[in-house]
Amino acid sequence: MGVPIIGGGMGVVGLLVALVFGLLGGGGGGSTYGIPSALSPLDAPQAQSGPPADDTGAFVGFVETNVQDSWAKSFGDAGETYTRAKVVLYDSQTPTACGTGSAAAGPFYCPGDSKVYLDTSFFNELKTRFGAPGDFAQAYVIAHELGHHVQNLLGVSEKVSRQEQRDPAHANQLSVRLELQADCLAGVWGHSAKQQGILDPGDVEEGLRAAASVGDDTLQRQAGQRVNPETWTHGSSAERSKWFRTGFDSGDPNSCDTFS
Repeated sequence: MGVPIIGGGMGVVGLLVALVFGLLGGGGGGSTYGIPSALSPLDAPQAQSGPPADDTGAFVGFVETNVQDSWAKSFGDAGETYTRAKVVLYDSQTPTACGTGSAAAGPFYCPGDSKVYLDTSFFNELKTRFGAPGDFAQAYVIAHELGHHVQNLLGVSEKVSRQEQRDPAHANQLSVRLELQADCLAGVWGHSAKQQGILDPGDVEEGLRAAASVGDDTLQRQAGQRVNPETWTHGSSAERSKWFRTGFDSGDPNSCDTFS
């Protein structure tokens, strides 16, 4: 990856309309918030429990600034205000507005404080445990969490949560739809990065590998469990790769209506 980018207009108002109609009319609903978001370009990742102020912090700051600049431009073009999220790098455990965050949970976005929490060991785990090395694989994770922040700002997460409470039998399915949409929004940023010429050869494949590596079916097989779609919360490897690719190929968040 190369220099910072500023993405073009992404039709945020159109995205909001599409998502609202998808949720109300397409069988969509509530879900957990899942994994990936980020930080102000003037901020540095916050050190809690001793995270390193090293290349990891610099990389996270670089990527989140690119992603959030893109969304800020998008919202501005639509006459809306984008409120930036923040990234917290931590080691082992950290307090959050959503309860105690732990490394075992993986990266996550907390809508209560609009922060992304990223354990400092995760990128190495992404490479060794999940078989998804490379800087763009790591960038995908950050962009995915930022996708959850966009969902939160647009009110999608709240609508999903309310629907989940009304229809708990479909809570897992709704969680999957929310997560796949965040994958697609991460792909939208990837499209912008490609247009700005900051992607290296093989970066897209790194992103696709990363998306596939955290598919629920893959994780269940790795754990020696039977593949059971009814227990999924994030989607299969094929679904996650598909929706990341959908966002990447189109560059349009309106293509990310996973609820219809």
